[in-house]
Amino acid sequence: MYDMFDYLAWRGDLPFKKIGPNPVDMLIFSTLSYINYDGIVSENPSKTITLREAAEQFLALPDKEQKVRVKKDIELIEAAANTERFANVNLAFYRNVFVPEEEKQFAALTYYPGDGTAILTFRGTDHSLAGWKEDFNMTFQDTIPAQREALKYLEEYAVNRLEPIRMCGHSKGGNVAVFAAAKADPEIQQRIIEIHNQDGPGFPTSMMNDFGYLTIVPRIFSYVPESSIVGNLLEHMEPHTVIKSKKIGLLQHEPYSWAVMRDDFIHLEHKSGGSKVVDQATTAWLESMSPKERSELGDMIYGVITSGGAIRTEELVQLKQIANYVKSFVTDEAKRTTIIGSLSSLIQAFRDAQRDEE
Repeated sequence: MYDMFDYLAWRGDLPFKKIGPNPVDMLIFSTLSYINYDGIVSENPSKTITLREAAEQFLALPDKEQKVRVKKDIELIEAAANTERFANVNLAFYRNVFVPEEEKQFAALTYYPGDGTAILTFRGTDHSLAGWKEDFNMTFQDTIPAQREALKYLEEYAVNRLEPIRMCGHSKGGNVAVFAAAKADPEIQQRIIEIHNQDGPGFPTSMMNDFGYLTIVPRIFSYVPESSIVGNLLEHMEPHTVIKSKKIGLLQHEPYSWAVMRDDFIHLEHKSGGSKVVDQATTAWLESMSPKERSELGDMIYGVITSGGAIRTEELVQLKQIANYVKSFVTDEAKRTTIIGSLSSLIQAFRDAQRDEE
């Protein structure tokens, strides 16, 4: 199966002014937004730098591996910068906001591909625990800080620039892109051509009747892998396209695993049975708790994890950190009882959903 890199090798010689962005291009833009462009891309929406120039500066950094989500991001920017299609794309309006005490993780970037449009791209969840916690907050809060930041970003862009707008984002990035488009003023909404939500979670039920959301639903292109978990969370009004992945289970959320055929993804007729079980189980589990209980559970787990000194998700697998977490569980019986009880409910929900599927 082919992937984004194969696509770049095949289509890389055609600039966007000849053939506009397609779903694979939009995923590449979203994936490139995971790179930390601090000091490289301007915060000014009109002060641009080409992707080739940005790549040269980024690849020269001694600590570049600490400025990406996964190492393949480095390969992607290098590969894209070496194609005629992406090399002269202009980058601008970079914003990177990280406030752990407010459980806020947000980043966005605007691309000018050369076809007369602007692509506003929103970063998904990074490796920070604060970013993970903000995602969980979606299950009990009407809005989260990243969504409000995305709306602010869109509004500021619209004031400063006049191009028609495309929007995209992977994971949480897709969610905040849709949120910003839904909550924008009608004048801004009219300028939005399309929004690509790439395996991003949905919204609370209350959003399904929101006039602004219903207005932009026909312009939302939602993609989920066959075993999607993240993209199935909460509610969606827009239809979704199920696509093939080279991985299994939760690993299908990784954009590098998405299977490509020419200028599109490989489409499937429906999600896997396992995905349906996960969807039913997580929905039942969340519905078994009130918003207040979800909030308390999230705060409790986050507090236990960070009490061990962890800041990034990969630190959770370090032996020393795990020992600290276990110690915390043992010394705080009330927290341990609540967390274990909630996780037991989740396991039971999985069993019930699996039995229903059978």
